Amino acid sequence: MCPPAIPSTTTILPPAPEPTRVDRPPPRRRLTAPRREPGRRLATSRHVFIPRGDHVSQDRNHVTAHPDHESPATEKQAWAALWALLIGFFMILVDSTIVTTALPAIIRHLHTDLNGGVWVTSSYLLTYAAPLLISGRLGDRFGPRNVYLVGMVIFTLASLACGLSTSIGALIAFRAVQGIGAALMSPQSMTVITRLFPAQRRGAAMGLWGATAGVAGFVGPILGGLLVDGFGWEWIFFVNVPVGVIGLWRCWKAVPNLEQHSSSLDWVGVVLSGIGMSALVFGIQEGESYDWGTIIGVISVPLLIGVGLVLFGVFIWTQARMAGRRTQPLVPLHLFANRNFSLANVAIFFVGLQVTAMSLTTAVYLQQVRGLSPTMAALVLVPTAIFSGSLSPLGGRILQRQRSGRMAAVGVGLTAASAFCWVLLMNHTTPLWVFCVVAALTGLGAAFMWSPISLTCTHDLGPSEAGAGSGVYNATRQVGSVIGSALIAAAMDARIAATHDLARGLAQSMLVPALACVVAMIAALCFRNFRR
Repeated sequence: MCPPAIPSTTTILPPAPEPTRVDRPPPRRRLTAPRREPGRRLATSRHVFIPRGDHVSQDRNHVTAHPDHESPATEKQAWAALWALLIGFFMILVDSTIVTTALPAIIRHLHTDLNGGVWVTSSYLLTYAAPLLISGRLGDRFGPRNVYLVGMVIFTLASLACGLSTSIGALIAFRAVQGIGAALMSPQSMTVITRLFPAQRRGAAMGLWGATAGVAGFVGPILGGLLVDGFGWEWIFFVNVPVGVIGLWRCWKAVPNLEQHSSSLDWVGVVLSGIGMSALVFGIQEGESYDWGTIIGVISVPLLIGVGLVLFGVFIWTQARMAGRRTQPLVPLHLFANRNFSLANVAIFFVGLQVTAMSLTTAVYLQQVRGLSPTMAALVLVPTAIFSGSLSPLGGRILQRQRSGRMAAVGVGLTAASAFCWVLLMNHTTPLWVFCVVAALTGLGAAFMWSPISLTCTHDLGPSEAGAGSGVYNATRQVGSVIGSALIAAAMDARIAATHDLARGLAQSMLVPALACVVAMIAALCFRNFRR
């Protein structure tokens, strides 16, 4: 019998080879998203990736940051922590300027002289500047949240005591305690930004931080004038109490306990830097009061400045010798090997100098030459706070996309332009609305100045270096402010005496902050782009 016919549409296949035995087919690789594993979160719009193996405590107030700036906190939690810290940061910056407006009332009610009134401000600035290097490292050692809370308690209680003071001596003493609290708080906000926000999101956080710093300096005189005129000088201190209580509550609830670094504290460095910074800041700050001569007995201003410089030299030598030891140096000198860190400290030094010198000169001009009250003089400068506060977040977002700290050169350049405008316009006839426009230019510059410099300084810091780096940055800014105060006072005295014209002398002294901005702009132009 013949085999049946095969349809033409069917193809004859060769014999199939014997299949190879396979116990389990190989798994197909998923290209959409990696498999979630224990101890691992996936990057989403709300979460930041954590590499497997990092320890994450179940306590909502305790997290351990990854060495590469990655944090187990969600984006929402990180922003809540930053907002909580900025309450206190804003308060201590306002307190640096709010007292200036109230000094005449304080002098009158406490029956003191001008020197006693000046010490109300000087004691705060001195104890604020001296411990900054130490407080940054304390944040690494005991946790930025814990150090911040202690500083906030000290600052709030000291504010209450200042308002209750009945003598100038008591007020000066409690202002000094206030400065210690402020020094403990100040570096911690930058430390938290560095350790909670990943590098790609840190620009927006620094934008908010910069907005706070830019607005606070100009809110102080306005708020001081309103409180003194409406309630009395005591209320410039009493207002800190409810703000401090709210800040404590928000910090306790929202700020996590970051990892603490248990290395021994460098007590030799603490002593050397504390005494050296105190001598240096006091000598520079009070030199003009003593005509840069003898203070008491054999102690003179040049001697204090010299002792401060020598102690700082010894301090740097001891820090260099501690490399590789178990005890962490107070200031790891290898940080300065990073080009951006070093240049950012140069830039912020001159920015601190510029801000103090410019604010003092404009206040004297508007009140003494143009005859405005302290409140009205502060209102002329309101556009600075408005433009700085509203545009700083925009600057942070641009910085986050462009990844270049050289944007700071634009901000500092605009600030320099506004300073040169004051040089040209400070006379008896310029309409006041013109100075409102110049103040807006200053605010525009500030919006693109603070956050780029700050981010440039802290971008490459690891968690174990964040506190030390923030302490160095804040100490550098504060020393620049102290030097700016002393330098502008000497420049005003010299130029007014030379020209015999208050307006012309003030205009020429405004060259000091203008040139400081030029130096800061040159430093910013040399910044390198951030690592991605």
